[in-house]
Amino acid sequence: MTRGAVVWTLARHAFLIVGGLIMLLPFVWMVTTSLEQGGLRNYADAWNEVPFGRYIVNTLIVTFLTVIGVLITSALAAYSFATMEYRGRNFLFLLFLSTMMVPQPVYLAPSYVILAKMGWIDTFAALIVPWTANVFSVFLLRQHFRTLPRSLYEAAILDGCSRFGFLWRIALPLSKSVIVTVILFDVIGSWNSFMWPLVVTNSENMRVLQVGLSYFNQEQASNFPLLMAASTFCTIPLLVLFVLAQKQIVSSYSRSGLKD
Repeated sequence: MTRGAVVWTLARHAFLIVGGLIMLLPFVWMVTTSLEQGGLRNYADAWNEVPFGRYIVNTLIVTFLTVIGVLITSALAAYSFATMEYRGRNFLFLLFLSTMMVPQPVYLAPSYVILAKMGWIDTFAALIVPWTANVFSVFLLRQHFRTLPRSLYEAAILDGCSRFGFLWRIALPLSKSVIVTVILFDVIGSWNSFMWPLVVTNSENMRVLQVGLSYFNQEQASNFPLLMAASTFCTIPLLVLFVLAQKQIVSSYSRSGLKD
């Protein structure tokens, strides 16, 4: 390794370390504030103040089912856009991508009217079904599927493999890093979802974590240690997930299909 490469590697690692420390500063401040006045007791008080257990269970149900739905729809759509030839494919894909530029408030009211007519308001269906399709996940998987050699597909077909068989047995196993990235982004999106659950749910039993945390914030507006305690145990699961999956995230951008 040349001297320049060594210097560049050290600089990159230093940048990542410094960047990580800067990103951790808000979390450190949050934990420090949560321990003021009452110490660890603040966490128990915050947990018992409102039914956070119910909120977390609701969030886990919504997150799990949403991620499963996103993986199914994204894999099928991305496989179609990447490998199948049909008229209007590229236009349809660009049309899908254009929906990413539409802000949520634009379709919030029409979506609420549709769900109300279907009788889905204040149900898990309203929290899950509209988010089982994710355009960014389709884009990410589609770009990865396009890196798979055409010869690999042709060889599988010659061996009697169907289109779905190629997707299930070859394409998806070669896309583990990208799939982990899709899962991580969708978990973060579902876990942090606030506006949509606030609009489509009414009862306390259907509240998800971020909505429950917002109501808790209104009730304890002046009690910062309790607020920071609640925010801390709502944030820790995402930090743990990110630490465990960061290697796969980097791999999804640095490896090709055959090297995965």
